Amino acid sequence: MRGRQTVRGMFQSLAVIMVAAGVMYLFIPHDEKADPVEAKDYRVELLTAQRAAPYPVLAPQGLGDDWKATVVSYKREEHDAWRLGFLDPDTQYVAVQQSTEDPKKYVPKVTMEAKNTGKTRSVGGREWQLWEGPKYDALVRSEGGATTVVTGTASFDRLAQMAGALQPQKV
Repeated sequence: MRGRQTVRGMFQSLAVIMVAAGVMYLFIPHDEKADPVEAKDYRVELLTAQRAAPYPVLAPQGLGDDWKATVVSYKREEHDAWRLGFLDPDTQYVAVQQSTEDPKKYVPKVTMEAKNTGKTRSVGGREWQLWEGPKYDALVRSEGGATTVVTGTASFDRLAQMAGALQPQKV
């Protein structure tokens, strides 16, 4: 008799939980057609970085609307670090990162431990080092007192597309 009461109580509790979950589902808005990622407007942070950075701050020009900026920051106290992250048209992450920090420390840090392959790739008439890693791959270039890293989960072709679109931004 006692065993039946335990099983009966379990099914009653399960029914109450299912009703509560159904009610929550009905009242929580959900739109499957909505884009889950909102693009950020990074113009204010870009202006701040342009004024404060001791190097030419790079940002892409001419990329299509299907590239969505998702992350932006400038941290003077962290070796003048500029970071601008995007989702590419294939929803892969691509970031432009610049800093005055020692490249030997900076590049592995922002690429999640990628390693220099010893190979280079010409993009827009400039040579970039190719780095490969377990999480992120990267194109790396040092110039003008700063190291620029184009990194992310995207293919090297997408990273090169971003690197080719980078232009020094003037205040």
